[in-house]
Amino acid sequence: MNKLITFEGIEGSGKSTQIRLVAEHLTKMNLPVLITQEPTGTDIGRKIGGILFNSEHHYMCAETEVLLFCAARAQHVREKIMPALKNDKIVLCDRFSDATFAYQGFGRGLNLEFIQIINDYSSLMLKPNLTLLFDLPVEIGLKRAMDRDSLLKDSSFSDRFEREKIDFHNRVREGYLTLHKKEPGRFHLIDAAREVDIIQEEVRRQILTFINR
Repeated sequence: MNKLITFEGIEGSGKSTQIRLVAEHLTKMNLPVLITQEPTGTDIGRKIGGILFNSEHHYMCAETEVLLFCAARAQHVREKIMPALKNDKIVLCDRFSDATFAYQGFGRGLNLEFIQIINDYSSLMLKPNLTLLFDLPVEIGLKRAMDRDSLLKDSSFSDRFEREKIDFHNRVREGYLTLHKKEPGRFHLIDAAREVDIIQEEVRRQILTFINR
């Protein structure tokens, strides 16, 4: 069985911190691990990410947005993820296809069936085997994200999505929770409002249980 484990959640949910910590733990256990992220997991993806996240591109339409994310995914799956899975590595990915459904589907209001078609093509029909969904109130997540962005020297590189109205973020959160309800066997919901070390204990437990099945 493939070992593609994805980390999903709204802005400021702490998933990136958790993926780094658990990757360090698995590496110390001498387990083969690839840690990666979307859309910036490849050189091409980083260039696409520079377009997607730049706050100066506030006029970008939703259709352009979804196609750019899927373009980055096509490269990512073929260049990084599939080769790692074929080498029996545990792939820890910071966001994957569920983010597209949550942000561009539920958040932007694009047709979910259309997203499914272009995502299946881009991802070679690849689905995560385990998805950890880090959930917390939108207000808390956005405050965390804004505090982080305040440290940036160039404000144009602050995340364009974090500047969306709170209604958008609430739709994204509800979208994630809807996806969780549809596939409870794949998703594991994590309370991301707790302390980092407590969350990390749960993350390690879930991943090690999955690996040892």
